This record gives sequence, structure tokens and C-alpha cells, in this order.
Amino acid sequence: MSESSMVGSFAVADYVVFALMLLVSAAVGVYFAWTDRRQRSSGDFLTGGRRLTALPVSMSLSASFMSAITVLANPAEVYRYGASIGFYAVSYVFTMLITSEVFLPVFYKLSITSTYEYLELRFNRATRLLGTMLFIVQTILYTGIVIYAPALALNQVTGMDLWGAVISTGVVCTFYCTMGGLKAVVWTDVIQLGVMLAGFLTVIIRSVVLQGGVISIISDSQHGGRLNLSDFDPNPLRRHTFWTISIGGTFIWLSVYGINQAQVQRYISCKSITHARLSLYINLLGLWSILLSSVFAGMCLFSVYKMCDPWTTGLISAPDQLMPYLVMDILGDYPGLPGLFVAAAYSGSLSTVSSSINALAAVTVEDIIRPYTNFSEKHLSWISKGMSFFYGILCIGMAGVASLMGGILQATISIFGIIGGPLLGLFTLGILCPLANSKGALSGLVSGLVLSLWVGIGAQIYPPPPDMSRPLPLSTDACNFTTVHGLNWTSSALPNQNSTTVAPAHNDGKPVLADLYSLSYLYFSPLGTIVAIGVGLIVSILTGGCKLKVESRLMLKKEDTTFYYFIKMFKGGRKSRSGHLDLKKDREMTFGNANPAFSDFELNLAKSGIS
Repeated sequence: MSESSMVGSFAVADYVVFALMLLVSAAVGVYFAWTDRRQRSSGDFLTGGRRLTALPVSMSLSASFMSAITVLANPAEVYRYGASIGFYAVSYVFTMLITSEVFLPVFYKLSITSTYEYLELRFNRATRLLGTMLFIVQTILYTGIVIYAPALALNQVTGMDLWGAVISTGVVCTFYCTMGGLKAVVWTDVIQLGVMLAGFLTVIIRSVVLQGGVISIISDSQHGGRLNLSDFDPNPLRRHTFWTISIGGTFIWLSVYGINQAQVQRYISCKSITHARLSLYINLLGLWSILLSSVFAGMCLFSVYKMCDPWTTGLISAPDQLMPYLVMDILGDYPGLPGLFVAAAYSGSLSTVSSSINALAAVTVEDIIRPYTNFSEKHLSWISKGMSFFYGILCIGMAGVASLMGGILQATISIFGIIGGPLLGLFTLGILCPLANSKGALSGLVSGLVLSLWVGIGAQIYPPPPDMSRPLPLSTDACNFTTVHGLNWTSSALPNQNSTTVAPAHNDGKPVLADLYSLSYLYFSPLGTIVAIGVGLIVSILTGGCKLKVESRLMLKKEDTTFYYFIKMFKGGRKSRSGHLDLKKDREMTFGNANPAFSDFELNLAKSGIS
């Protein structure tokens, strides 16, 4: 491998593959704009007319928050810290179970377009507006980073034009969101999920061939300490263990799947609650596939560079560039395949950005415009398209701002996660706690937000010591390009210097709450959720919440859960096996109350005058 193979080797075929992915995405928007040209309501545009089925929605759910940052950062995480992020598979299961049984039934039966409509129905308008504004701010910040960060990494390694990629991604995304609405977003997500997996598989297959088989890659990872899947240390200060990822990951993903507008808007657009639940569980397969692919790609990365780390030697300037560097190194001789990987990375960006644009348009129309105006549905439909266009342009602008932020990028991504915890606590209060009132809800949300931000910002100023994050060793023993100019200003100690210079500062100026700041970043979300619920309940009780009467449709009822019906079926099966049969009771238990649309009385044709 040589430095010359690193930059400027993106061939015409690679640009063609990348352009084809953008073209197909735009074509989907045109198709749905044409087929749904007679749609007259904003609901049709923002929720697909609530006629979508489980399979495309499930694939869209999987793609939505698997951004290019996932495609580039997950393998780099495995390369540096090991495969412990595979424990996210456990948190995904808990997330889907809780979302399906707690949040989905309430949102679906209310037939709302914006999740934040629920907050006004349950609490008051102030709570709704605060929740909406927090969502808008965090989503715009995050979306700008999602567009810019991968473009920067890919530009520095492949030589692909930075702003050409950023603007083309943003423009295409804005185009199909504005033209086709949610249907276009869902179906492009399906295509983009396929492209993401194809990009991963291309890298994995070529790496397996080069390294002599899957067993060889697993063996290299084992000897290099990358298969650290037996770390059950309960210490909450440790960056990644089974417990931090399983528990903290569940809270983080619950704040995405349970209450985030981009995800909720998808599954409530299904044509029935059964399809909505199915979409969540089928989505699990997509999440597991992407997680497994990214973890194994990280193992391939380590196997190829186990004796000559390109980051330590200065061939790349950041860990996020490891995957693009590997792609150009092992696939550079196959025109079109580097383009496929870049298309995979940008598919992650497109799916996330399109979800965000559609969700931002939905909350703006439903929470800010509709309650204060008397526009017709047709006008609101056009306003929804206008808002999609506006937020698309704004997100491209935020990518420009992100380019000036430098080291604040990681902090902003952390803050995005921090805001989700208190919001999750707010919705949990409303759905599960009947005595929670508006005073408690607002107090809990603000308290959780303040504490989460305080700890999150403190963690940026006083990073945890290296023994809590435990980066794994990287080697340069077999490197053979010592004569290449430009390596003199780096050294093999470069990755460790940052850690060792931080540690003394951390110890010398150690604040009283240093241990709290050293908390694993995955616990920031649970911290915000628990504080929001705790403070919310205490304030509600002190301000008369015990006397509050809440509409049953705004709370989770046992009849809303599938577990309730499984228990009923189990009890019914036991009773029938006992030999005692009561037809009336058995019918009531098995089928529930009679549908009010029908009558149990026999129809007397003579009396009714029907011949």
C-alpha cells in the first residue's frame, strides 16, 4: 500500500455508481409525486394516507437512523475498542418490545400525525411547544452533521469533491421529500438499505479473500483482543461493557423508536396496528444485519492492518477515515466497487436526512401552523411540501455550519442523544403515570434536560481517563513506507498522546463531580429519563396530581398490549383442559365484549315489516 493510492483514485465508474444511486432516489420521488398527484390533505403527504404495509415500513425504520456515521464509525469502533458494540443487538430487542407494547398502542389509536400532539392532549400547549422546539433544534443540528461528517471523511481519502457531494446529497434528498412525501421517503429507504448492505458485503467479501477466509479474520481479531464479548463489568464509568450497552443502549434507542417523530411517523402510517407491530419486529432483522455487517467489517479492518495501522503512521488523520482508506486500498483496482461503498455511505446519509426533513415538516405543520390558522387541507398539503423544501435547504446550510465547528462535532452528536432522554421521560410520564400533571411534566423535562446537559458538557471538558475507555493496542511493526515524505511529523504514539496528556489534567484539576462526568456516555440518556420521571412525579403529587382525571385513551391500558391477550389465551386453554365448560363465560373470555355495531337479538322479519 502506498500513499499515492490514497487520494485521487476515484474512477469514472465510481462516480457513475454514486450518481445512479442519487438518480434512482430522485426517480422514486417523481413516481410518487405523479401517482399521488390528487392527494388533497397534509395527512396523505406526511403519513402516506395511513395505507402502508409492514415490510417497506420495517426496512425504512432500519435505514432511518443507520446513517453514514454508522457505516464509517462502527467498523472504526471495532478496530479501536473491539466488538463489544455487538451487545447493541440485545438493546434492539428490548427497544422493540417496549415500543410495541407501550408507545405504539397509544400513538396509533389516537391517529395523530405529530407525536407532540399527544403532549397537548395529555398536559397542555406549553409542554407541546417546548417538546416540539427541542425536537426541531436537535434534529437540524444532527442532520447537518450527518450530511457533512461522512463527506469530509470520504473527501480526504477518496478525493471525491467535498461540497459537490454535500450539495448533491442535500438537493436530491430535498427533491424527493418535497415531491413524494412519506411514501417516497419509505421506498427510497428500502433501496438505500439494500445499497448499504451491498457496500458492506463488497468490503467483507474482498477482505475475506485477501486474508484467507473467515476463520483467519476471526483468529486475527481474537489474538488482537477485538473479540471482547465477555466484559460484564458493572462499573457505570466504563465506556462500553455488556451492561452499559444493553441498558444505556435501550434507553437511547427507545428515545428514537418510542417517541422520535421520524420513527413514530412511519409505523403509525401502517394500515393496521398489526402491520405496525410487525414492522417493528421485522425491522429487528434489518438492525441486526447492519450491526453484524459493521462489526465484521471492523474485524476485517483490523485483520488487514493488524501489523501496520494507517492512523498511527499518519496516512489518515482520523479513525472515521479507516473504512474509506481500506476500500481504496483493497478495491481500488476494481472500478465501480469503491463507488458502491461511497454510495452505501451516502445512502445512510440520505435515509437519515430524508427522515428528518419529513419529520420536521410534520411537526411544524401539525404543532406550529395548524393550531393557529384556519387553512384548508389542500393548503396545508402545499405548506407541508414547502416546509420540506425549507428544511432541506436549512439542513444543507447546517452542513456548512458543521464544517466550521471542528472539534465540537462529537459534542453536538452527544448533545443530540442527551436531549432524547428527558423527552423519553416526559412521554413515559404521560403514558404510564395517571397522576402526572402539566406542572410536573414541565418541571421533569427541564430538570432532566439541565442535568443531562450539565453532565454531558462536563464530560467534554473533563474526559474520562483511558482506563475507563480502554482503547486496544495498534501496531506499526510491519510498515514498509518509512521513506514516504510527510511521516516525520507523526509518531507511533500519536493515538495515545491524546489520552496521556488528558489524564494528568483530569487528575490535577479534578472537580468534586469528576466521577459523574466520567459516567459512560451511554448512561446520559437513562440519567435524563429517570430524573425527568422522578422530578415530574414529585412535583405532580405536590401540586394536586392525585386528584387528576385522565382520559383513558391517553394512557396505556392492559387491553392495548399483546401480552394481555397471550395471558387470556393461556388461562382459557387451562380452563378448557380442566373439564369445566361454561359456554357463556368462555365466549366472553375468548372473544371479548360484543361489537356494538352488531346485535345479539334475533331479527323478527314479520315485526320489522320486511317481506
